Amino acid sequence: MTSERLSFSGAVDNLLDRLTFLRRMERLRLVGLDDTVVFPAMTVTLPVDVGDDGRVFLVPRHGGDYASVGVVAQVVERLRLPGGGKATMLTGLHRGVAGAARTDPTGHLVVEVGERPDATPPPSRTAELEREYRAVVLEILELRGDDGRVAAFVRSITQPGALADTSGYSPDLSFAQKVELLETLDVTERLTLALRLQRERLAELQVRKRIREDVESGAQKQQRDYFLRRQLDSIRKELGEDETSVAGEYREKIAAAEMPDAVRSQAERELGRLERMGESSPESSMIRTYLDWLLAVPWAKRSEERLDPTHARAVLDADHAGLDDVKQRIVEYLAVRKLRAERGVPDDRRSGVILTLIGPPGTGKTSIGESIARATGRKFVRMSLGGVRDEAEIRGHRRTYIGALPGRLVRALRDAGTMNPVIMLDEVDKVGADWRGDPSAALLEVLDPAQNHSFRDHYLDVELDLSHVLFIATANVADTIPGPLVDRMEVIRFDGYTVEEKLAIGRGFLWPRQVERNGLRPDEVTIDDVPLRAVITEYTREAGVRQLERELGTLVRKTATRIAAGTAVAPVAIDDAVVREALGRPKFFQEAAVRTAVPGVATGLAVTPIGGDVLFVEAAAMAGSDELVLTGQLGDVMKESARIALTYVRSHAAELAIAERAFRHRQFHIHVPAGAIPKDGPSAGVTMVTALASLLTGQPVKHTVGMTGEVTLQGRVLPIGGVKQKVLAAHAAGLTDIILPERNRGDLDEVPADVRQALRFHPVSSIDEVLALALEPRERAVAA
Repeated sequence: MTSERLSFSGAVDNLLDRLTFLRRMERLRLVGLDDTVVFPAMTVTLPVDVGDDGRVFLVPRHGGDYASVGVVAQVVERLRLPGGGKATMLTGLHRGVAGAARTDPTGHLVVEVGERPDATPPPSRTAELEREYRAVVLEILELRGDDGRVAAFVRSITQPGALADTSGYSPDLSFAQKVELLETLDVTERLTLALRLQRERLAELQVRKRIREDVESGAQKQQRDYFLRRQLDSIRKELGEDETSVAGEYREKIAAAEMPDAVRSQAERELGRLERMGESSPESSMIRTYLDWLLAVPWAKRSEERLDPTHARAVLDADHAGLDDVKQRIVEYLAVRKLRAERGVPDDRRSGVILTLIGPPGTGKTSIGESIARATGRKFVRMSLGGVRDEAEIRGHRRTYIGALPGRLVRALRDAGTMNPVIMLDEVDKVGADWRGDPSAALLEVLDPAQNHSFRDHYLDVELDLSHVLFIATANVADTIPGPLVDRMEVIRFDGYTVEEKLAIGRGFLWPRQVERNGLRPDEVTIDDVPLRAVITEYTREAGVRQLERELGTLVRKTATRIAAGTAVAPVAIDDAVVREALGRPKFFQEAAVRTAVPGVATGLAVTPIGGDVLFVEAAAMAGSDELVLTGQLGDVMKESARIALTYVRSHAAELAIAERAFRHRQFHIHVPAGAIPKDGPSAGVTMVTALASLLTGQPVKHTVGMTGEVTLQGRVLPIGGVKQKVLAAHAAGLTDIILPERNRGDLDEVPADVRQALRFHPVSSIDEVLALALEPRERAVAA
């Protein structure tokens, strides 16, 4: 019943609205306005004759199309134009919608117009729109330079519909936008539309203003620079420092620089251009910058070398423990230089030295460069090449580019102030390449003694003699360095430090440095070899000494905290208890005995980017199909080594006293722990054979044995690389017996003497020898 009442009430309302509309219908003459829109309250004068009509209906028209909404206008005045024409002044009253049309007896088109005066909406719906609309319009008027009259007119309008219609006065709105605004009968929607259109106008005006200000500021800056230059010229003339004196100053500097003939000719040619074009030319600053860089290169300056091999060795030994290879090479270089100087042999421009130090992080590659410079009496400059991807970083940018600069080598010579410094090319293995070029290709010329005496920088565009520079490059691995570049280098490998060398470094260098950095005096905290050795073996396992220095820093900081807090009195002696309290439980253990106590586990030796390491190869068998499962992120080469190992053990089962049924319907699984680390290479072949043989014979592998070597299907043991790093890792892990290929026997000469004395080495040629040395005797295994 209630819904029926509501339906009836709605029908009544619609009927009343229809009757109201019909009562407001009025017949008015239609006046079409071509591409013109008149809004209510707008007064216009049109060249039309409306006869005796008091009101007319103005409708916008484009081509032959009329708008759906027009404006009922009141005739204000009838005018006569010069020449006899007639015009009419009209004022818009309110909107109207055209209905039926007919032609009156005078031939004019008359339409029935439904009047649509604006209904006043509730203030809650339009108040915020009105405030925002006025704010936008006032900002537009401010940008246009309004004198205040139009702004006062906008503020005086109180009706929201009339306020929205003020957009019709805007010359920036198109005919279509004005028609859309006229045809919007709902006041709230019309005000929303008007606000959107005015916001677009405001944004456009703001962009125009910014562009105009940028242009004006640029023109003002040019004008200002011009006047300042003129004033500067006048001041220079008064002081006697005109363009001639500037050129004369450059000429004096060029003469004093003792440049090579070709470079001096280039400098004088550029100086002549500077004199001809004058200071007012924009290119003059570029020429002066170029001349400044030419003069910044120390063409005739050389450091006075100290050609004393004995002194150099003493300096290097004082700064670094170990590293005999690089020290010996520097001593040899100085000895040759000394003999050539004493015997009057002229310098060979094609006999430069390019040393490349390759080794794990923290082994002293970078720091030894400064020691070499100090030992030879040369200046030292370091160039970090890690992440460099632009060839121009090495060769420089061509002068055609704005902001062009020379390459890093020219800047290094400028910083050194001599033509024979020690330049360290740090992290040369981390040079990248992209669309801007390959910096490693640019280094081919720099690091070639046969070419670098005539190196040409793109910016300077003159030849530079780099043959007197002692280049020292550093890298962690050689694999990422292009082959042609490695071929031009003299490679010296840093394989890491022994425990005794770390002990000496920690005692002589790291500990005093940490004591000083943490505000203590040497007599306030001391440490002897026993706790220091415990820190080295139980809290670090690295080829270098960076982690060791961090652990020692922790020890010193905690001791400094205790002294500062008054809980400890200097001097403080660091012992094992203090080490445990400060560093916590040991991080590394001698676990070979525990890991290899059961059959099927063998200890192998490997090389990683951070040095040598010990890895355990585990083998297991279970019922299943005849297949081999490999885990531990093994590479393709290592997977092939595992398959070769299983094939060898299976084909020699009788010799190994393994029953044939041990392989039937059994699945074998080989795992190399530390599964998050990728592993590859053939040197784990003998370790995998030993692990499988141990599993199938039930004989555990001796816990003191570590092994390395590639294995073939015939059981031959082939040579491998990285022997020194692997031996150092085995010694640090507590192993005492090392099995390695017979053809690697000569590599043991590189192992430090104290390590060779602490270990027993077993060079082997076949896998039979490996198993005889590695496996526990069968009787002991059975008893176990």
